[in-house]
Amino acid sequence: MTELRTDIESAKAKMRVKFGGGREIKKLVDHLWEDETVERMTTGRYSNGNGLVVLTDRRLLFIREGMVSHVTEDFPLDKISSVSWSSGLALGKITVFASNNKTNIDNVNKLDGKEMVDLIRDRLSRPKESTPPESTAPPAQVDVVGQLKQLGELRDCGVLTPEEFETKKAELLTRL
Repeated sequence: MTELRTDIESAKAKMRVKFGGGREIKKLVDHLWEDETVERMTTGRYSNGNGLVVLTDRRLLFIREGMVSHVTEDFPLDKISSVSWSSGLALGKITVFASNNKTNIDNVNKLDGKEMVDLIRDRLSRPKESTPPESTAPPAQVDVVGQLKQLGELRDCGVLTPEEFETKKAELLTRL
């Protein structure tokens, strides 16, 4: 049995019900983006199939790895406008509103689903990171003198030939 990544193992340990998500948990790493971290997981039903619902630091993801067909649907957190939770005695439903679409993931464990929705709501309530304004400062001046000194040192220790040094020196002097 292959070892799971630490973040996946931690999220798996928090799951109250793992039935119906074993195959997906084993293959989860294949569905993740580079440097993406898994925060929570639960099982649920989406698009006529049972699978794994995964909350990462970047998106909500549904994965179903069937014998014949595979389904992967992701909802980037920055595209989710809201999320709602409704529950019955043991199971509940996550409703995701994203990009003017509404998606339901049902048959979700009542406690796991509520915690996942609360985490998403918390993330959505945080202020959006703004992009810094473009700098109006003039471009940094190239340190021609410093580069000439470095070229001289490279020539003196034999890394550059005298011809290479003269060529580079001429290029740098044109920048003054």
